[in-house]
Amino acid sequence: MPLNAPNVITWLRILLIPLLIAVFYLPDAWLSPFGKNVSACAIFIVAALSDWLDGYLARALNQTSAFGAFLDPVADKLVVAAALVMLLNLDRVEPVIALIIIGREIAISALREWMARIGKSASVAVAYVGKVKTASQMVAIPLLLFHGDVLDLFNAQRLRTILIYVAAVLTVVSMVHYLRRALPRAMG
Repeated sequence: MPLNAPNVITWLRILLIPLLIAVFYLPDAWLSPFGKNVSACAIFIVAALSDWLDGYLARALNQTSAFGAFLDPVADKLVVAAALVMLLNLDRVEPVIALIIIGREIAISALREWMARIGKSASVAVAYVGKVKTASQMVAIPLLLFHGDVLDLFNAQRLRTILIYVAAVLTVVSMVHYLRRALPRAMG
């Protein structure tokens, strides 16, 4: 495992997961419910931004590695899954939405592993639809964690709900995209 700046940032993102979860278990005397929401939202945003930063640094510093290429998406999936499990626990997301998003991440990870084993990993390389899916999740999840009005300008409940449903639909669309690209190559 190469120890370089991008990989350290990825490891730090993974270490944010217990903090994201622990915030909600602090006594209200230590941190108000609003403070917990704001803290969790901020932690998730830092994790999401660190995903962009580690990728940028890996390319800019020419520090890409096979280990980094493996660990980065694992970290992303763990952060999203942890946030969704907390949101389920807080009754802020429907179970079917969390199941769709987490299930897709597991299925596509397994598909990518399988395709790599048969030498066809290029057929399931990250596509534009996957990037749009990730972007929609990275906007919806912090709004769900925040769980309040945004700058007292508007009630964000409708926006949060729409965005998480859009993320779920894009999750299914991206899964179908990857399956359609992979299966003919795997069978042929």
